[in-house]
Amino acid sequence: MTASKALRALREAIVLEHLESENEHEFDTAVGAFDHPRCEIVSTGQVFDGRDEFTGYYARVRSAFPDRRSRLVELHHADDAVIVELELEGTHLGSLGGEEPTGRSVRVRTTAFFVFDGARLVGKRVYGDQVGPAPALSG
Repeated sequence: MTASKALRALREAIVLEHLESENEHEFDTAVGAFDHPRCEIVSTGQVFDGRDEFTGYYARVRSAFPDRRSRLVELHHADDAVIVELELEGTHLGSLGGEEPTGRSVRVRTTAFFVFDGARLVGKRVYGDQVGPAPALSG
C-alpha cells in the first residue's frame, strides 16, 4: 500500500470510528478522535472549540434527540479532508435552544467535512438544514 493509500485508509477509519461512536452515544470516543476537538455547524454559525464545548454540544443534542442516529450515504476523500453525506434521524423530545419539543420524527440529509492535518483530525464542518427551530444535528 502506498503512503497516500495508507493515509486515506487511516483517515477513513478515524471518521468511521467517530460516526459509529456518535451512533452508540459514546461521546468521549467521538470527541477523542480529534487532535483538538472543533466542530462548526455552518447553518447556525455555531462553533464548538475544545473538548468541553464539543462534549456539551453532544449532551444538548442527546437531550433533544435521545434516539439520534446517522446513516452513511457516501464517503469521499479530498486532499485534506474526508467528506461524508449522512442521513440523520431522531425524535425531537427535548430542547436545544428554548423551543418546545415537537415529539416528531425528523430526517435530515447532511454533509460533513472532516478536516485533517496529515493523519490528525483537526476539525469537523457540518452543512445541512436545521431541524425546525433547533440547530442542525452533528454527523
